[in-house]
Amino acid sequence: MKTAIEEFFAVQLAKISDNDLRQKVVNVWVNAAEDGGWTVEQLIQIPFTLLTETHGVNLIQHTIAVTEGAIGLANAIEDAYKPPFKVNMDWLVAGGLLHDVGKLLEIEHADGKHQKSYSGKCARHPISGAILAAKAGLSEEIINIIGCHAKEGDGRPQRVETVLVHQADFATFNPMVMLSKGLLIT
Repeated sequence: MKTAIEEFFAVQLAKISDNDLRQKVVNVWVNAAEDGGWTVEQLIQIPFTLLTETHGVNLIQHTIAVTEGAIGLANAIEDAYKPPFKVNMDWLVAGGLLHDVGKLLEIEHADGKHQKSYSGKCARHPISGAILAAKAGLSEEIINIIGCHAKEGDGRPQRVETVLVHQADFATFNPMVMLSKGLLIT
């Protein structure tokens, strides 16, 4: 499992300069996959959401897109002007890679389909993902990114990295919802 996770996210993991942090990110994914009962083959079949038609986009692809999108936003801000805040790129990449890791507990494959698991009914993925990260010894800053990247973070203090991951996440999610509702102008 570890080798597969490292291969899935090789490009993004290489952008984390802190080796300990990089290994903790991999370990969180491995632990979540094992806790959720997923095989490597099943990981690439998990849809990135159960809330709308995904048009074949899986959780791994979505995670890469969100991480790269957040990096792009950070770079665009820093290239365009000197922001009054500093983006920690290691935290940003780690948070992007882990923002939806809780979905490995929130989703199950049963009766030939992906559906909300019992664990997912008890706690949405930002909560379970934050718990997984805390158990792995990740910093409060990365826990903030995971726990506050979705509606659970509304009105809560957030790191700038959390804001960037949130925006990249919804930039990939909202068009799919709009497409399904016939509201996306194409």
